[in-house]
Amino acid sequence: MIPLDLSLFGTDPWWLVVIKVLVLFVVLLVWTIFNVWYERRLVGKMQHRLGPIMNGPFGLGQALADGAKLLVKEDFRPASADRILFTVAPLIAGTAAFTAWSVIPFGGEVEIFGVKTRLQLTDLPISVLVILAVASVGIYGFVLAGWSSNSPYSLLGALRSSAQMISYELSMGLALVAVFLYSRSMSTSEIVEAQGQPFVLDLQLGGFRIHWDWGMQSWYFLLLLPSFVIYVISMVGETNRAPFDLPECESELVSGYLTEYSGFRYATYFLAEYINMATVSAVATTLFLGGYHAPWPINALIPAVDQGWWGPLWFMLKVQLLISLFVWLRGTLPRFRYDQFMTLGWKWLIPISLVWVMVIATFRIARNLAWFSNPLVMGGTVVVILALFAIWWLLDREPEPPEPEAETTFDAFAGGYPVPPMPGQKLPELADVVPSKLDAERTDA
Repeated sequence: MIPLDLSLFGTDPWWLVVIKVLVLFVVLLVWTIFNVWYERRLVGKMQHRLGPIMNGPFGLGQALADGAKLLVKEDFRPASADRILFTVAPLIAGTAAFTAWSVIPFGGEVEIFGVKTRLQLTDLPISVLVILAVASVGIYGFVLAGWSSNSPYSLLGALRSSAQMISYELSMGLALVAVFLYSRSMSTSEIVEAQGQPFVLDLQLGGFRIHWDWGMQSWYFLLLLPSFVIYVISMVGETNRAPFDLPECESELVSGYLTEYSGFRYATYFLAEYINMATVSAVATTLFLGGYHAPWPINALIPAVDQGWWGPLWFMLKVQLLISLFVWLRGTLPRFRYDQFMTLGWKWLIPISLVWVMVIATFRIARNLAWFSNPLVMGGTVVVILALFAIWWLLDREPEPPEPEAETTFDAFAGGYPVPPMPGQKLPELADVVPSKLDAERTDA
């Protein structure tokens, strides 16, 4: 892949930077309002309900009414809460939610008022790491909310949230390593452009050569399917969404870290949750689904729709499909137990991610060094894979069940155990139950 010229970023005039910031801010706010309505309508359809229909056409005004209600609602703070941190916590969560979008590309190169620019606020050689770092900072907004509230429910919800988000950030980060290895970049725009190139398989296996050129774009969700599946699971856990909404489970912790919040500060957390849901979906679109590129075969049949101002349309459609996945999970799956949830992350997702990263790294090195053209290396690889499979099969075999013990008649009164008698039932004499024990006592006396 030919690296992009990142010097184009950072050279925009100040007025263009202001326009990009304002447009990005407005788009995220409007998109959040739409997603609130969209989730209610979609869940209503799944549950054979109508959803919001009264306020505005198709109920579109319901989300606006809820936002206005939260803005004018009384915003109180418990007397025992920390005065400063109680207010700073939602600001941290909200700021982190908006900041992550500064390095996400909405489209390719366009011209705005005679200035050539890209539909992206900025880009860096390590943009994906910036997104992960901003997400880590956002955790402080949830932890401080629970601690500053001075409430047991809020504190437990904050502890759950921090443990959950830290745990699933590990599996999420490991899922992205394979993307870095394939694209050879951590820049979001370069990763998108790498997926826009046609996929060509050219592999030498001993004396055989495999060459396949279908003309299809090399989207990484096909090439790195295990990484994509692990990332999708991790992004649901990272955003505290159902069925992983354990920090806010109303059946145990009321509302978790949000229990003591109301009014505008509560609205800030509500906004941050939906923006974070769109953020992780945008990262999945950028790193696995080709970003702002049109899907195949549309891009092959109509190349004009895969460039210029068409990019934001394809990007937002892909992100909306992933948001639909969030809604689908909420409407169909029950909530996990917390121990099941942490077991999934630590005992399954992280080990599988580590093994998958080692496999991808080994494959890339083998391809660069032409190991596949050596018959000895190919034969040794097959032998090692078969040996590992045999070891796994032997270790995974279930032990033979023990032989069932002979059935014995259960006597509730054996040993004189004081079982209350049933109505009308007469208990046997103690001497009839344990005569040997009474005879021994009399002999000792």
